Amino acid sequence: MPVALLPDRALVTVTGPDATALLQGVLTCNVETLQPAAARLGGLLTPQGKILFDFLVSRQPDGFRFDVQADRAADLAKRLTLYRLRAQATIAADPTVAVAAAWGGAVPAAAEAVADCRHVDLGARLYAAEGAFSADAAEADYHAHRIALGIPEGGRDYAFGDAFPHEALMDQLGGIDFKKGCYVGQEVVSRMQHRGTARTRILAATYPEGAPAPGTEITASGKVLGTTGSVAGSHGLALVRIDRLGDALAAGGTPLAGEYPVRLERPSYANFTMPDGATSTAE
Repeated sequence: MPVALLPDRALVTVTGPDATALLQGVLTCNVETLQPAAARLGGLLTPQGKILFDFLVSRQPDGFRFDVQADRAADLAKRLTLYRLRAQATIAADPTVAVAAAWGGAVPAAAEAVADCRHVDLGARLYAAEGAFSADAAEADYHAHRIALGIPEGGRDYAFGDAFPHEALMDQLGGIDFKKGCYVGQEVVSRMQHRGTARTRILAATYPEGAPAPGTEITASGKVLGTTGSVAGSHGLALVRIDRLGDALAAGGTPLAGEYPVRLERPSYANFTMPDGATSTAE
């Protein structure tokens, strides 16, 4: 059972009698239906519907915890405070708790474990005091596992403030509740859902001849299709205009990430519609 410490993650807590109502009105996900010992993907958006923060949110006895990128924890706490108004809620970054990931089996008894609901094979997130248990895997091992499953993360696979939730696959990973009512950016997200206008998506990328650096343009027949994201070995993720990919492949083009051929396909868990023939071969 691999356990990897994630020093790039930190916690923000929202506690108090109005915590549920506050969060329900601003987040993409539903916190009212969030079960104990479960961590649900969520986002905080701009009014224009673009992702400012992504995180895993889970319950704690007096409220909720947000598992977020460490260098964005203070900014998330500040942004949530702007929405607090008269709500009885306390919002703060918590530097005393370390974050780890465990997959493929049992978890250390010294840590509080919550299931990572994005994908069953992601296993659990662990929260414990610094030094409470030791890891037997590296942070890079966790990211390689995440990438192999096709799970994107903000800042690595798409830019904050630039991507819509559908583009980041939040609709495929349980990060959006389409029935809970209004939240910041909700109208844009609902319109994209009902009209089926998400033309850009995160795709799984396979590099048979070597992998490029993150942020490399993907082209076919001289036209830009998207950019590469996280890479681990011969596997990666990429943000791609799937309509352009379909057109390029129909015209006989070969997708290239820089100088490297790349195979692009829908992650195995996803069910969004790809254009006819929009899976590249890169062989």
